[in-house]
Amino acid sequence: MNDLSAGEVGVAILERTSDLGRGVAIVTGARRGIGRAICLELAGAGFDIAVADVMSDEGGPETVRLVRERGRGALFYQLDIAKTGDYAEFLSQVEAQLGPVNCLINNAGIQVSERGDLLDVSEESFDRLLDVNLRGTFFLTQAVARRMVARSDASQERSIVFITSANAHLVSPEKGPYCISKAGLSMASQQFALSLAEYGICVYEIRPGLIRTDMTADVIERYNAGIENGTLSAIRRWGQPEDIARGIATLVTGGIPFSTGDVYNIGGGMQLPRL
Repeated sequence: MNDLSAGEVGVAILERTSDLGRGVAIVTGARRGIGRAICLELAGAGFDIAVADVMSDEGGPETVRLVRERGRGALFYQLDIAKTGDYAEFLSQVEAQLGPVNCLINNAGIQVSERGDLLDVSEESFDRLLDVNLRGTFFLTQAVARRMVARSDASQERSIVFITSANAHLVSPEKGPYCISKAGLSMASQQFALSLAEYGICVYEIRPGLIRTDMTADVIERYNAGIENGTLSAIRRWGQPEDIARGIATLVTGGIPFSTGDVYNIGGGMQLPRL
């Protein structure tokens, strides 16, 4: 699961510029795009990072390298969040190699393979999408939360972030299963927020709007005009991964106190009703 040697684990720890950090954050879907931006922003805020992703290519080690450049420990873990049986080994490795987990960023997710008519959605594509976006994220959160709750000596702030989508409430029939998965995840965020508040674990939902990443590469031309004329986004530009990352860092470092279960739209005003 972890493709770095024991010697490299030692290097990851020793490369910290300071031990006065905020603990360990797990970021799923972390090898590129929004996930990488989150890793770098949280490293700058003092977290060591467990960089988790289903793909094991050059992206994961590159994210690790960039985190270490910011003076924090980091390791890459290959993890398919749809495979719930892998969680125990994964979390045990993270705890042994980096330390107890204080923060979970649920960023991993997949889009529909082909946009099309809702009446043509197959059971296979529907099940795969919900297995990752909803079921996998729910049970990984459950596994992490159980370990957080079991630690009675926790002295640092603890938090869980669900990254959903503007499609948690904006209807797009051409990608119906994706919208359904994100709407379900929005409710899961509120359920965990209520359940974990008594343990001092804050839970937040981030709803990105149109963010320029590899996942949106195929719709850039489709949405450019609406962004430029303000019909899709009140702020007339594409969102960037760093926009999401900065919002998350603000939340998990206590920048908005007395908040849990809240939904934060980071989409340039895309959520605003209009006539």
